[in-house]
Amino acid sequence: MRMLLIGNAESPYCCEIKEAATQQQIECDIVPFDQLASHLKGCSETISAQQPEHIHSLNEYDVCLVRNMPGGSLEQVIFRMDLLWSLEASGVCVINPPKAIECAVDKYLTLARCQRVGLPVPETFCSESAEQALMIFEKMNRDVVLKPLFGAEGRGVIRLTESETARRVFKAWEQIGAVLYLQKYLSSGQANQSDLRILMLDGKPLGAIRRTSTIDFRTNCSLDGSASLHDPTDEEIELAQQACLATGTIFAGVDLIYDENKQLYLLEVNACPGWNAFRKATGVDVPGKIIQWIKTR
Repeated sequence: MRMLLIGNAESPYCCEIKEAATQQQIECDIVPFDQLASHLKGCSETISAQQPEHIHSLNEYDVCLVRNMPGGSLEQVIFRMDLLWSLEASGVCVINPPKAIECAVDKYLTLARCQRVGLPVPETFCSESAEQALMIFEKMNRDVVLKPLFGAEGRGVIRLTESETARRVFKAWEQIGAVLYLQKYLSSGQANQSDLRILMLDGKPLGAIRRTSTIDFRTNCSLDGSASLHDPTDEEIELAQQACLATGTIFAGVDLIYDENKQLYLLEVNACPGWNAFRKATGVDVPGKIIQWIKTR
């Protein structure tokens, strides 16, 4: 079996997956997105890796695991998704599937699809207009979280609680052509803000952690949050499973939160989740689980 790993060769996550694959006698190559190319000739399309020492076709791999979707221009991002669609069309099993990555990378699309199938999501507003966003800010009791539509690990996420500050921030984002994605702030009702991350693989939970921050409303462990082992309830697992079905994700990190009234909500679905904090809290060998699943499939 041959596996293509799309990501940074220096990434610890990619290195761990490649090591786990090698232990299972799976040939694994790591290639970043910026080295991928497509050649249309006659009736065929060849997806290749344009590396300094050689050029090799990617169409003959059995499986492709996408580990990241780096920032880039609109054209670059669209072209990367085109390549994933082409790989899938050529018979390569792409994980997560292109349609799932397109959904999960877009916070608005993720919640819209999940709400459409009846899943509970926080009150959310999305617009290009600073004026409209400011009106909604007032209606959300002047306590919102503003997030980049595309983004991860809490980067660029801002909590706004004052009208003049909100107006300035909304105007600044509008001027740079950003989409204004607002969510009503949900407090856990405790001294320290916390939420849940359930790591899912093929509809089954690998485990769950509670992420807590003592100094910030953002609980991301890549920032100042800490993780502890969490025993997920049936309701939490079912919500995570339904979120994966709605987004089409196979391997995903599903983020959930309880408000002060103990109502459970879906926050996000991450199609390229990390697992450092998760592994420390749970002891689960995530790369090993992924490779074993791929091998049995």
